[in-house]
Amino acid sequence: MPSSGSWLEQIERFGIQLGLERMQELMRRLGQPQERFRSIHVLGTNGKTTVTRTAEALLLAEGVGVGAYTSPHITDWSERIRVDGREADFGRAIQRVRPLAEEIEATQFEVLTAAAFAEFAEAGIETAVVEAGLGGRLDATNVIGAPVVVLTNVALEHTHHLGSTREEIAREKLAVLRPGATLVLGESEWETAAEVHSPGRVVHAPGGNAELAHAAVEALLDRPVPWEAAESVRVPGRLELRSEAPLEIWDGAHNPAGVSYLLSKLPGGDDWTLVLSISGDKDAETMLAALSVLGERAVVTASKHGRPLPADELGERARRVFPEVHVVPEPAEALARARELAGPDGAILATGSLYLLTSLNSVRPADVRWDT
Repeated sequence: MPSSGSWLEQIERFGIQLGLERMQELMRRLGQPQERFRSIHVLGTNGKTTVTRTAEALLLAEGVGVGAYTSPHITDWSERIRVDGREADFGRAIQRVRPLAEEIEATQFEVLTAAAFAEFAEAGIETAVVEAGLGGRLDATNVIGAPVVVLTNVALEHTHHLGSTREEIAREKLAVLRPGATLVLGESEWETAAEVHSPGRVVHAPGGNAELAHAAVEALLDRPVPWEAAESVRVPGRLELRSEAPLEIWDGAHNPAGVSYLLSKLPGGDDWTLVLSISGDKDAETMLAALSVLGERAVVTASKHGRPLPADELGERARRVFPEVHVVPEPAEALARARELAGPDGAILATGSLYLLTSLNSVRPADVRWDT
């Protein structure tokens, strides 16, 4: 029998199949594990994983038994399911749901979500912080009926699934709201759109990911919560400082809004050599144009997962805005080429897709730090 990771890669062929029927059936066969804990449901275009992991840290500091579910992973599959601040036994979690999942031909994301909920129930945690996958209304996570919902932000993404305007996408995400739930917003403009779902109250937290997580935890616990635990949170693949000399940063910015945020956080004064992979459903032209302000040289590649643009095609698009473009289809070889081109005094940025960083994980250096 294939390992859990190998089997999950095999069923990736089912692709994205939005809809709740299979997930609801899987929950029924598992005894409705999602009903055995309360939840904070985290949705939005960017920042979901950071909000989820920060809320996890704040709850742990308050003595609350907590599970955290995030996606995608950067280091390993087990990164996605955490119990009380540690990675769960991922193989055990998957095997618990695999027979039932195979019977109904559940998708990869449905299997992972069901495995997380069943693991949380088995561990007896009090609260789960759950990151949505795609959208909200038809996302597999939308079986939890969370009393607190976070909407980080809304930008144009997955338009063929969610709608062609920010307003349409926001409606898809806000559809997870149950009457009486608390909604925490990073962008105040969506309060009116949420009214159709009769939220109990709306909390505005526009300062950033830490502020969103803090507001969500305070809403859930209904009391003030200290900030200190949020300050130590480090999330792989988000402004991840790989090396100081030469400077090398990895960041999973995978849409124009994410790139804009990344540009605002990078140190200035450097001529960057970029390693790029971008998924085929993203606005590659806008991302490339924005990133081109960092330097003249790009090494383009294709991640091993995430439906990337072929390296040759991405290279053609990159040549419209970068004077120097190198096409290297294998991600690890692309990073090696970038290091050669940048030299000992250069600066390297790997970005465009979280799946690119997952593909590069095998070349992870021993000394890794994060900057949030």
